[in-house]
Amino acid sequence: MGQIEKLNRPWFSFIRPLALLAPSGVWLLLLLVLPTLIILELSLVPNIRPGDIVNPQGFDNYIRILDPLYLQVIGRSLWLAVGTTIICLVLGFPVAYWIAQIAPKRWRNSLILGFVLPLWTSSLLRSYAWITILRPTGLFNSLLSTFGLPTLELLNRTPAVLIGMSYGLLPYMVLILYASLEKLDKRLLEAAADLGANPVQAFWRVTVPQVAPGITAASLLVFITGLGDFVDPELLGGASSMTAARLVYNQFLGVTQNWGFGSALSMTLILAVSIAIALLIKFGETTPRQ
Repeated sequence: MGQIEKLNRPWFSFIRPLALLAPSGVWLLLLLVLPTLIILELSLVPNIRPGDIVNPQGFDNYIRILDPLYLQVIGRSLWLAVGTTIICLVLGFPVAYWIAQIAPKRWRNSLILGFVLPLWTSSLLRSYAWITILRPTGLFNSLLSTFGLPTLELLNRTPAVLIGMSYGLLPYMVLILYASLEKLDKRLLEAAADLGANPVQAFWRVTVPQVAPGITAASLLVFITGLGDFVDPELLGGASSMTAARLVYNQFLGVTQNWGFGSALSMTLILAVSIAIALLIKFGETTPRQ
């Protein structure tokens, strides 16, 4: 009886959740909150180098981001992330729909596994594979030459970056869309058909509203991951595809070693990702009205 009375005490019911959250809370504090605060502090120090004394000076690094050159880099990063999201959505939705609604049930797990398999390999290896395919003497141009078509210069250009990023992020899009499309209520489609709706109308007015939360969640996940992608722009884009992630890398490990400006760029990316995550939390779980 004593143990039961102890468990029913108000103070114990308050402390118990805190005790359960303590391990994860300490983990987040040490590996997320404190590093972010350190980056924030460094972002207020202009031209800081390794070994310099940290002495906050103001917002000069953030004002420097407004330079047209750096705004162009950030804009290119956003454009690549948005372009990758659109490509993955256009390619992934039909595939996810086919797996969830048309493919035989006994094959669905195998088909999903086929999309997950590329994620088991390193992104670095996948990028080098695309270099082999897209280089001037690679497999793609060899096939074009075989059919008498002109070869294309794709490597070290934006199209190569979009191809590499889309290939790497397409499985995430398909998996999330599949989870939403698997729960699609076909009775509503049948009702729409009985009311005279053609397949196109039924798709836009019945299917899309039902899976809108999945589309939002998948698109935001691909966008967030694409915004911070470093490997594909570095290996497939060349010098002409400078992105925010590569710019941050150059500030910390490159010749410049301007940690203050690199930290300001990092905080800008963290803010952009945080906004995207907030939108994901707000709209990703929203159930549309039937």
